[in-house]
Amino acid sequence: MSGPAPAPGAQVEAALRPDLRGRTAYGAPQLDVAVQLNTNESSYPVPDEVVADVLARLGEDLAGLNRYPDREFVGLRKALVDYLELQSGARLRPEQVWAGNGSNEVLQHLVLAFGGAGRTALGFTPAYSMHPIIVETLGTRWVDGQRDAESFDLEVGSAVEQVRASDPDLVFLCSPNNPTGTALPFESIEAVLAAAPRAIVVVDEAYAEFARPGTPSALALLEHHERLVVTRTMSKAFTLAGARLGYLAAHPSLVDALRLVRLPYHLSTPTQAVAEVALAHAPRLLSTVEAIKEQRDRLVTELAEMGLRPVPSDANFVLFGGLADAPATWQALLDAGVLVRDVGIPGHLRVTAGTPEETTAFLTALRSLLPQHLAPTSTTTATAEGARP
Repeated sequence: MSGPAPAPGAQVEAALRPDLRGRTAYGAPQLDVAVQLNTNESSYPVPDEVVADVLARLGEDLAGLNRYPDREFVGLRKALVDYLELQSGARLRPEQVWAGNGSNEVLQHLVLAFGGAGRTALGFTPAYSMHPIIVETLGTRWVDGQRDAESFDLEVGSAVEQVRASDPDLVFLCSPNNPTGTALPFESIEAVLAAAPRAIVVVDEAYAEFARPGTPSALALLEHHERLVVTRTMSKAFTLAGARLGYLAAHPSLVDALRLVRLPYHLSTPTQAVAEVALAHAPRLLSTVEAIKEQRDRLVTELAEMGLRPVPSDANFVLFGGLADAPATWQALLDAGVLVRDVGIPGHLRVTAGTPEETTAFLTALRSLLPQHLAPTSTTTATAEGARP
């Protein structure tokens, strides 16, 4: 006689890699509510003239879909180089640029090439939670470095000490950081490069276009640091979260190494076409950035006036503390039709800067919950994941 039938999924669970058992997939809630301010997307739609040009370009390209796309995405790389010079003043060559289906794929390429069994990656919590997920699912050891528990700053001396202690093969830095919104000075980046003399140092600049005036980009350091990588995305400032296009800039030899791990023809013809058209319209698409920054700064000002503790931000979102029970406040806001992000930091929530109307709706809903949702005056600790989106 046979024994009891195994539970549904038991055979799959037994076959799954042991280090993946019990894990949950990454994902921000996608809920149909009136005000969605949880994933740092742009609240502004793609302008009609850009849509028209994308459709025209796709009309030219669709008949050729029987052929594989340009494996080296030459046109896109040239367009990215031109954009980066326009946006940051950095003068790069096309062979210094690499792209993928969102910056997550670009990050994955980096870990595939420079991580792996017996290798270590380091990041500083709270930061972008996909960094450890990508690292660990690709068989690389993750070291969870720490920021200051109260200010969330990454102090140079602490960063250097932690880097030296772990002797990593990869280091992940975020500037501006997610979920705190704070940018890093060059001093910190160069100190980490010096403290980790064999590591690839990745500076994630997904929100660089939203930085306050005078905030430098790590792109300016590439000329002097062969192990430095700067990653960016078109999901945020370019209003193209649905297009899935991320990219990096680095030394040509590092870019060349990524060809060893990328899948064949990984960027489709339509993806390349949409991105090239968008880059040709960069000034028009980026015209909403200043409006978004105004709402971000409005959030910082008005949240502080409510007695909450917002973190001054260089991104398109604001992390704020001072809540008695962040999950309860998150639910209460959702009940009011406003979706924000609970990033797991006690007493804190994160809100995307949207349109003026969305900002007003959020602030109005939050005011209606106070002072009942305010925490007693105390400090809170940062012991949780960050998130992007």
